[in-house]
Amino acid sequence: DDLKAIVEVAARAVNQDVLDEYTSRNNQALIDLVDQHGVELRKLPNEVLAELERLSAEVLDELAAENELTQRISASIKTFKENAMAYHAISEEAYYDARRVNK
Repeated sequence: DDLKAIVEVAARAVNQDVLDEYTSRNNQALIDLVDQHGVELRKLPNEVLAELERLSAEVLDELAAENELTQRISASIKTFKENAMAYHAISEEAYYDARRVNK
């Protein structure tokens, strides 16, 4: 059990380190793309995003229909998404909105 706990803690630490590194490098890469290469950032239109969401749901529903395991996985994904979106609306999004107040 001790070795299992050590491996779990080490895996979590590495995961966080990698996430931090990617976040840092992605920030700089985006700045370079815009400033040095003239890349123009654009958001996909809401109609496109809505269609992508519809198609994704269709694929997940087809997979869920295959068997009981994929049904449980699909239900878990949907529940997680709903809960995460509700939480992020009052946490992550609120944090970024607060940071933009004077911008």
